[in-house]
Amino acid sequence: MFKRVLLQVSVGFAFGAVALTAQAADITGAGASFPYPIYAKWAAKYHEETGNRVNYQSIGSGGGQQQIIAKTVDFGASDDPMKGDKLNENNLFQFPAIVGGTVPVVNVDGIKPGQLKLSGELLADIFLGKVTKWNDPAIKSLNPDVKLPDASIIVVHRSDGSGTTFGWTNYLSKVSAEWKDKVGEGKAVKWPTGQGGKGNEGVAAYVRQLKNSIGYVEYAYAKQNNLSWTQLKNLDGKFVQPTQEAFAAAAANADWKSAPGMGVVLTNEPGADSWPVTSASFILVHKKQDKPENGKEVLAFFDWAFKNGDKMAEELDYVPMPDAVTNQIAEAWKTEIKGADGSAVWK
Repeated sequence: MFKRVLLQVSVGFAFGAVALTAQAADITGAGASFPYPIYAKWAAKYHEETGNRVNYQSIGSGGGQQQIIAKTVDFGASDDPMKGDKLNENNLFQFPAIVGGTVPVVNVDGIKPGQLKLSGELLADIFLGKVTKWNDPAIKSLNPDVKLPDASIIVVHRSDGSGTTFGWTNYLSKVSAEWKDKVGEGKAVKWPTGQGGKGNEGVAAYVRQLKNSIGYVEYAYAKQNNLSWTQLKNLDGKFVQPTQEAFAAAAANADWKSAPGMGVVLTNEPGADSWPVTSASFILVHKKQDKPENGKEVLAFFDWAFKNGDKMAEELDYVPMPDAVTNQIAEAWKTEIKGADGSAVWK
């Protein structure tokens, strides 16, 4: 579904440019599927207002990191924040662009969106292959009033290198010692059970098609694909629904200066209203721009998005970055991003 949208947006850009201006800029980005719905929406509106095109390919965070390092795109996108040593090694600048939530999604007859309750420990046991039936006592104990079938659970996970998987496995590692010991965290892990789908798009498609399945996707994909998400028990012991307010609550106390490249991980944050699998999505650009005009246009696009894109982000249940953070990011652009001659790309 989203791949089809991407094609339509790209085609629209191509034809629209003829009517606007021959001087329109054209930049490319690739990476995380988690923020694709909002990046596509921003890009379409940005093109409408400026004539400039932003072609973003949803290929997974691992691919986004690889492509920006290889300089085959103007910017990369990753939900797995790159570590400080890796940023330095590749002379990259990283900044958060949006915050959202990853949600468990299920396809079980009679289960409505937000009806089923799960805990982090139970999710870990399901993805470890220890809890294999929907009517397992561990699930029934949290859902005494829900009719659960005597059916095998089909686990669906990501098959590609994924920042969504990093956030998911980071969360499971925090709530389950067994998961941390046997599987751990990362963009790609050795899954104990289940089958893989490529991108949030692929996981959403599999869960929609397979009865009695469970997977994990960014919230916008769950809503767009009419999937049944679940409640989750958070660190404070409260069952919460995935909402923009719950994602914002998890991000409220983030100290963006505490990690290299502002790479803060927002899983299992405290707070009665916090959604436990919240994460930021990050943008990667080269500090030394071989094509400074392209580098400037990347920054111009995100500057426009930070100033004009909040309402669009909220409509898709993302959490916009606070003004104080985006102002800090823009100031850093002035000193960190330079052309080959050493002059500032952003002024």
